[in-house]
Amino acid sequence: MAYDKFTKLTSTAVPLPIENVDTDQIIPARFLKATERKGFGDNLFRDWRFNQDNTPKEDFVLNKETYTGKILVGGKNFGSGSSREHAAWAIYDYGFRCVISSFFADIFKNNCLNIGVLPVQVSEAFLAEIFKAIEVNPEIQITVDLEAQTVSLEGSETTESFDINSYKKENMKNGFDDIDYLLNLGDDIATFATQRPF
Repeated sequence: MAYDKFTKLTSTAVPLPIENVDTDQIIPARFLKATERKGFGDNLFRDWRFNQDNTPKEDFVLNKETYTGKILVGGKNFGSGSSREHAAWAIYDYGFRCVISSFFADIFKNNCLNIGVLPVQVSEAFLAEIFKAIEVNPEIQITVDLEAQTVSLEGSETTESFDINSYKKENMKNGFDDIDYLLNLGDDIATFATQRPF
């Protein structure tokens, strides 16, 4: 399933300065029944966003009009816990296209890359600077440049580089998941097949 191409993103951000956010907190297990990627955003951080009577918790960041944007800034060790890909689906379906943290759980990171959410790992010092900047000005813009592999904060001279697998980088730029990548090589594969002896 193709997704939106990612080249450069400039956006405000939603801060979630909590460490060790696990996949069950991102999308509780009781919402994993669906097999399509649609609708999971409604239950992103469900138990943090809503009371038991389904009323919004006013103090949770996603329920505050102050914070908006396509970038989620999380604390260290974001996406730990079980390997459920639904956590990445929920983040994408909610509208986020990038998650910034100082450390990601490997499986969560790969799940994000497979569906068009760019996980950007920065230093702890730069993460703290981002959180502080958003606190001072919730409308501050963050620019994530996939081609240059850099993230920068508006009004700051600080720019940090981030690592990404070259294969995943090209897929993100083209909006491909692994299946799309193979389908895109269909003509090359067919030509190769005709050149092979039976």
